[in-house]
Amino acid sequence: MSNFKKPKSFDYNMISIGAGAGGLVTSYIGAAVKARVALIEKHKMGGDCLNTGCVPSKAILKSAKIAKIIRNAKKYGLEEIDPKINFQNVMNRVHQVIKEIEPHDSVERYTNLGVECFQGNAKIISPWEVEVNGKVLTTKNITIATGASPFTPPIPGLDQVPYLISENLWDIKELPKKFLVVGGGPIGLEMAQAFQNLGSQVTVLEMSPRIMMKEDEDVSHEVSEHLKKDGIDLLVNTKLEKFSKENNSNFAYLSSGERIEFDNVLLAVGRRANVQGFGLEELGIELNQNGTIKVDQYLRTTKYKNIYACGDVAGPYQLTHMAAHQAWFCAVNGLFGKFKKFKVHYNATSWATYTDPEVATVGHTEISATESNIKYDVTKYGLDDLDRAIAESDNYGFVKVLTQKGKDKIIGATIVGPQASTMIIEFVTAIKYGIGLNKILGTIHAYPTFGEGNKYAAGEWKKSQVKEWQMNLLEKFHRWSRS
Repeated sequence: MSNFKKPKSFDYNMISIGAGAGGLVTSYIGAAVKARVALIEKHKMGGDCLNTGCVPSKAILKSAKIAKIIRNAKKYGLEEIDPKINFQNVMNRVHQVIKEIEPHDSVERYTNLGVECFQGNAKIISPWEVEVNGKVLTTKNITIATGASPFTPPIPGLDQVPYLISENLWDIKELPKKFLVVGGGPIGLEMAQAFQNLGSQVTVLEMSPRIMMKEDEDVSHEVSEHLKKDGIDLLVNTKLEKFSKENNSNFAYLSSGERIEFDNVLLAVGRRANVQGFGLEELGIELNQNGTIKVDQYLRTTKYKNIYACGDVAGPYQLTHMAAHQAWFCAVNGLFGKFKKFKVHYNATSWATYTDPEVATVGHTEISATESNIKYDVTKYGLDDLDRAIAESDNYGFVKVLTQKGKDKIIGATIVGPQASTMIIEFVTAIKYGIGLNKILGTIHAYPTFGEGNKYAAGEWKKSQVKEWQMNLLEKFHRWSRS
């Protein structure tokens, strides 16, 4: 910091750059403890999650799910119905949902909370100075929460075809008859299933041997089977070679030699941290190999201990709730770090993919546990056995729990099923507070609920711990007690 002159006094205690989850929560906490904070956003309040990510995607998934239920009315004892889908009405609803949630993240709300909001391009010109709209603001601390943007791969011929990314997907007016999705991760699969259920014929291309490579193989297989059942054409181990426009038709050429025609293509192959254009290069702030900002266990940048980073721009997870979690550490460490600093922990991190079935995971998977040389036991309970699942004709999926070898300590859990994203919360709490499977088994779960699946998984673990000699001894005891 010796190259910069530190101001004698400061306009703000904290300036947050970016009004997505990370910046909103950092500034909210700062204002709540009566610090003077500023929030700078160059585009829209709420960031990607509200405007182009979580909110619109979940809205369209709901419409698509309703269409699927109607289409399968016979399964529920009703007369067969063909849903009449007006795609423009569906998209209007998506934008209405965004509009209804907007006030939660609005300038008006945050101004009323005590945050000074600026719209414009932020430029960090020193560790204590941020320029916006030609005005230099001084601050004791800075939180960088600039998020990430969809990665557009350099595919030959891409400029010849109508391609979509998460940012412009919500602007289309007509349902594509033939929809190509490049990428077999959460975003690609959610949108593939949504558009398939709304009436598109969807093809998914994935370079890897299977979809959802972050999850275990049994998870990938379960989701694959359901996507195929919906009519989606899944092509794995397939590389996209080039795009081409021929006689007003769009084609994708694959490594297999196959040629696929499509109306629109969605590129869902990952996101890159937004680290350019606001002063990081000039300050020499260090980046990780994957392009995210390098931070320590207190979320401070390595070069400047008063500059923090959180959310997608920092990693290691690209999750809205992770950005909010990290934001607490940025705010508290920045404002009160001279008295006590808090280390960020990720052992109880959870994530969900909102396909049907949903997939939710917390902590270790079998893949990550093996890579970390952790010895573990696996317990699995099939939701096809669960009363509530059977009653709703949604009896598919499973609860899988990883425990420390020979103990009931939970180190990870994955749930595949209709309400997985809600069910996983019990295991998040368990890992966070050291609650083992024995205590989950001893907890009353309401009947009939999907949540009972967690208890039954704990019951499966308990049964696996019983030794044959113990059963033999019990049998002898009961025989003796009858004599």
